Amino acid sequence: MRHSMIGMALACLISPLAPALSQAPASAPVQALSDGLIATMKAGKGAGQRGREAIIGPIVDRSFDLPLMTRLVVGSAWPGLSPQDQAALLAAFRKMTIAQYADNFDSWSGERIIVDPNDQARGTDRLVRTSLVASGGKPTAIAYRLRQSAGGWKIIDVFYRDAISQLATRRADFATVLQRGGAKALIQHIEALNAKTSG
Repeated sequence: MRHSMIGMALACLISPLAPALSQAPASAPVQALSDGLIATMKAGKGAGQRGREAIIGPIVDRSFDLPLMTRLVVGSAWPGLSPQDQAALLAAFRKMTIAQYADNFDSWSGERIIVDPNDQARGTDRLVRTSLVASGGKPTAIAYRLRQSAGGWKIIDVFYRDAISQLATRRADFATVLQRGGAKALIQHIEALNAKTSG
């Protein structure tokens, strides 16, 4: 009887915590990314490209569903690719995403990012809106589409000024390269973009 009462007491203590851990709001990864981007900007040019990548890289890994995004930008050709080519594309896409954030957010002059905590439904996905507010400038709208996975809500697309889909833009670019030269050409194409950013 004593053991059962202890068990019930523990269940009462633990059970309120479980939903809180598993039901983090869709805005949470967007807020984490936004905080990371500000930190990257504050690190600035003194940190160098590599230093900024070291700051934002782990946050990108946690906030984005990079495997799904890679499959989506490659499109219908993905199932026909070898496991080796799929892995290489994922690695190249991940590196590109991190490098571009580190390159684009390389200095800070008072900017802040405001995350709207009230996400909007997009089917089973969620849309989280943010504003990048420059010091004395006009806010820039950036929205994120998130999808729930085993690890919680993850970003799967970014919309610049609430209109330009990053996935759609990259899918159009990648499709042309795939048609011309297949997976190997696409891997080389992304690696060339990475080299240009790093340089």
